[in-house]
Amino acid sequence: MKTNIFLLTSVSTLFISTLGVSTGVSAGELSGNISLEGRYFNSDGAFPDQQKNGGISLSLQPEYKHKWDNDHSQFTFSPFYRWDNQDKERTHADIRQLDIVSSKGDWEFQAGIGKVYWGVTESQHLVDIINQTDAIEGADGEDKLGQPLFRVSHLSENGSLDLFVLPYFRERTFAGSKGRFRTPLVIDTDKPTFESSKKEKHIDYAVRWSETVDELDIGVHYFNGTSRAPIFNPIIKNGIAVGLQPHYPLIDQIGIDLQYTGEETIWKFEGISRNYTRQSGLKDYTASVVGFEHSLPLLSDSGLEMTLLGEYHHDSRGEVASAPFQNDVFVGSRLSFNDTESTELLAGAFVDLDNSSKSLRVEASRRIGKGLKLNIEAQVFMDIDKTDPLKIFEKDDYLQLELQKYF
Repeated sequence: MKTNIFLLTSVSTLFISTLGVSTGVSAGELSGNISLEGRYFNSDGAFPDQQKNGGISLSLQPEYKHKWDNDHSQFTFSPFYRWDNQDKERTHADIRQLDIVSSKGDWEFQAGIGKVYWGVTESQHLVDIINQTDAIEGADGEDKLGQPLFRVSHLSENGSLDLFVLPYFRERTFAGSKGRFRTPLVIDTDKPTFESSKKEKHIDYAVRWSETVDELDIGVHYFNGTSRAPIFNPIIKNGIAVGLQPHYPLIDQIGIDLQYTGEETIWKFEGISRNYTRQSGLKDYTASVVGFEHSLPLLSDSGLEMTLLGEYHHDSRGEVASAPFQNDVFVGSRLSFNDTESTELLAGAFVDLDNSSKSLRVEASRRIGKGLKLNIEAQVFMDIDKTDPLKIFEKDDYLQLELQKYF
C-alpha cells in the first residue's frame, strides 16, 4: 500500500507541474470538504486488540477542476487523506481522481487515475468492477480507490461504447488488529500474492456497451484481469495460523445491468457470470440482484416523499459463498423531506432466507447552516447464524456521526 501511495503521489506531482506550464492552473476551481467523524460501538470487540467503544477520525478531500477548449477538455485532481486515532491501517492517503477527459465529436478520451461507477441496484453493486473497494472507509463497500486507467468512448445518441485499459492494480484495504469489521485473523496487506506473474502490473481490460431504449436503460460489460475481491490463505508459523494473506486470482467476467423506469415504479437488475482460470482451482459462479423502487404519493403538504425498496440476492455458490448475500432479501424505505436543509433518511434490512440472519442499516443526512452537513449511520446485526459470513461482525453494531464542512 505504501508503494502504491508513493507511486500515485509522484505521478500527481509530475501531472500537475506539466498542466501548470501548458494550461494555466490558476484558471481552475477548487472545492471539497473536511470531515470530523465519530464512531460508537455498542459492544467490546470480538477479537483481541480491537478498539472497544470506538474513536474519532478526520478526513480531507479537496477537488481541483480546470476546463479549457470550450469545456471540451477537463483536468480533475482529487486527493484524499484520513487520520484515525485507533486503527493505524485506517490512517491512509489516496488519489481518488487525477485525470484529463477530452471530447472531440462522437469520441471521448480519459487518461490518468479515475473513478468509474456501474450499477443500478441499491443494496449491492455486482457489476461495479473497475475500481477497488476502500474497505477501511466504511462497512457498506461504497468507497473506492482511484484506478489508473485509459478510456476511449464512442458516444451515440442514447448511449456509448467504452473501452478501458487498466495498467496498474490497486490492492484492497483492510482493518488492522485494532480496527473493527475485521476477520478473526488479521489480514496482512504487506504480503499479497497474485496469480499473475506480473503481480500488480498485470494489464486488465474492460469493455462496456450502454444504451437507453425508451424507458429501458441497458448496460453490458466484459472484464478480463485481476479480481478486485481477493481470497485468503492462512499464514502459518510454527504450525499455527497467525494471519491471513490476500491472494488475487485472474478472472473473466460478463455482466449486465437493466433499469426500467415506469411512472411510479423503477425495476432493476444486475447479474454477473465470473470464470476463473483452471490454475486457480476456484469454482466459476453466477450472481444476481433483482428489485424495485416504488414511489408513493406525497405524504403531506410539506413535500415529504417516500420510496419503498425491495431486492433479492442470489449466488450460485450457495452457503459456501464468501459473499454474505447468496440467498437474501433486502427491504427498505427512503424518505426525502424536500426542505431547504435537504434532509434525507434511508432505512433497510437484510434477511438471509437460509438461516434467518438479519442486519439493519440506517443512513440520514441534513445540511446545517452554510456549508455544513451532518451524516448519520447506524448498523445492527441480529440473530446471526454461526455459518453466516456476517458472524465475524456480530459485535460490531455501531453508530457513526460525521460533520462535513464544504468549501
